[in-house]
Amino acid sequence: MSAAEEAPQSPDETAAVPAETAVRELRFAYVAGVTPGKWIRRWEERMPDVPLHAFMSDDGAQLAVLRDGSADLSFVRLPVEREGLSVIPLYEEQPVVVAPKGHEVSLFEEVDLADLSAETFLDVQELGGPAMALQVVASGAGLVILPMSVARHFNVKDTVARKLTGAPGTEIALAWPSDGTDEVIEEFIGIVRGRTAASSRQPSAQQEKPKREPKPDRRGPAVKKPKVAQRYAPNPDKGRGKGSRKKGKR
Repeated sequence: MSAAEEAPQSPDETAAVPAETAVRELRFAYVAGVTPGKWIRRWEERMPDVPLHAFMSDDGAQLAVLRDGSADLSFVRLPVEREGLSVIPLYEEQPVVVAPKGHEVSLFEEVDLADLSAETFLDVQELGGPAMALQVVASGAGLVILPMSVARHFNVKDTVARKLTGAPGTEIALAWPSDGTDEVIEEFIGIVRGRTAASSRQPSAQQEKPKREPKPDRRGPAVKKPKVAQRYAPNPDKGRGKGSRKKGKR
């Protein structure tokens, strides 16, 4: 009976066959205001065999995605609880004050927090996050302070944002479970930190490269030159000092 005519395996027999190793993939989350496009492009160039999945999480779930295993890494907004996590600060964010359209802050390019002491500021978290807070600001209920990247991301109509000085800034960091570090995660960390593909700290660059086979010798076997017979007898005086030869009697 040919192989094509063999009876199909029973479920028990199929289960006995070891399954192939699952394809490794990398998942990361990021909060609003983070633009991971450049890191995704570099990853696809360097690690085309490892699928990369990215999704946005809100600030309240930026660590939850790591705890429940939804993501291998997360771009978070500091401060965060660091127990059990490895955290690498990346960059600081520029704060802005967001006001309803027509507010006097729109007359300036930059505003100092001390000059807004008489204004009503809203709590972003109590309002359910930046998106809802900006809707409330548009209604004229008050002002909010946000990272510039977040204000631009949501871009709510009927609001204006201006750079704010004198206010504490925020910082973006990359976090992942300390016990989950492997070569794939190390590769992603290196890309985020700006290491080149040839960097000795990148796992992909440390892989042993196949040795090149030696080039064939195209010169052929060596041919010995024939010895040439001396045409003259050696000079017995060569190498001696002047007058070293005894003079014979005449």
